[in-house]
Order: sequence, then structure tokens, then C-alpha cells
Amino acid sequence: MVEVNRAAVTWDADKKHWVIRFQIGAEVIKRPGLKTARDADDESLRSLAVKIAQDDGYQLSPTAVTVSR
Repeated sequence: MVEVNRAAVTWDADKKHWVIRFQIGAEVIKRPGLKTARDADDESLRSLAVKIAQDDGYQLSPTAVTVSR
């Protein structure tokens, strides 16, 4: 499994959904359209990022995920 260096979860105010960006080396992979509530807690968003990374075949530690509101 390829390891994700870091991930960022941000709120897209224009589209009203969460966006996850995975960084693997110099490559950045964007996963838009998360239909999770805007007021979701950070732990839920981190868990969701880890699950999506695993579904895509990547390994991601929850400590490597930052959440920006």
C-alpha cells in the first residue's frame, strides 16, 4: 500500500461540501463532494479521510490529517 504523506480536509463554501486533498510525494489527489455536515467534528472528518484513502488503496494515519474550517 502506498502511504499518504499528509491530508487536508477543508470546507468549500461555494459548493457547500467538504473536500479532501491527499499528498503523496509531489502529487496531490483531490476528493470533492463529501456530504458530511458542515458542523461535523474533527475526529469524524479524520476518520472519513482515512476510510476514503483506504478505499483508494492508500495508507493514511489519522495524525497526518489536518482539518481547516
